[in-house]
Amino acid sequence: MDLLDFEAQGLYFDEPETTGVPELIQEAAEKYASGDAELPLLQAYFKAPQSLNVLVALNRFYYYQHRLNDALEATQKALAVIRALIDFPEDWREVQLSHLQAAPVERLTQVRLYLFTLKAIGFIKMRLGELNESQAIFEKLVSLDSKDRIGAQALLDLLKNQHSE
Repeated sequence: MDLLDFEAQGLYFDEPETTGVPELIQEAAEKYASGDAELPLLQAYFKAPQSLNVLVALNRFYYYQHRLNDALEATQKALAVIRALIDFPEDWREVQLSHLQAAPVERLTQVRLYLFTLKAIGFIKMRLGELNESQAIFEKLVSLDSKDRIGAQALLDLLKNQHSE
């Protein structure tokens, strides 16, 4: 399955948002340099805990603050939200190529987002030193993405090279 061979539909950032959430995300962006961005992001999260806009903003904030455990938590919550949209198994280890192939065309954007979010989890786990889990995630992604559109092969190769040294 070519994960680029479709027309993007239903992009998460185009979805309607809970009242006040876009303003809180904007406020956080404006306060990032001063170090005061976390409060508006958490306020946005309490208003809209299922919002991918909020979860992605939290992920980015925590990642760039080098708070990797917090970034991981936000990313795992985003994966759960996306998983529910596309009706994938709760455990990513159970996702098979047949799940991707059975996804309706109008959900392929969310399928790609799921795979990229899983890759982000693998990357954060790699940064946290959880190399076995990270490798398992990258191996799963490579098995689902024969054309490496998600770009997990290079990360898998990097991990394998580190293990062999």
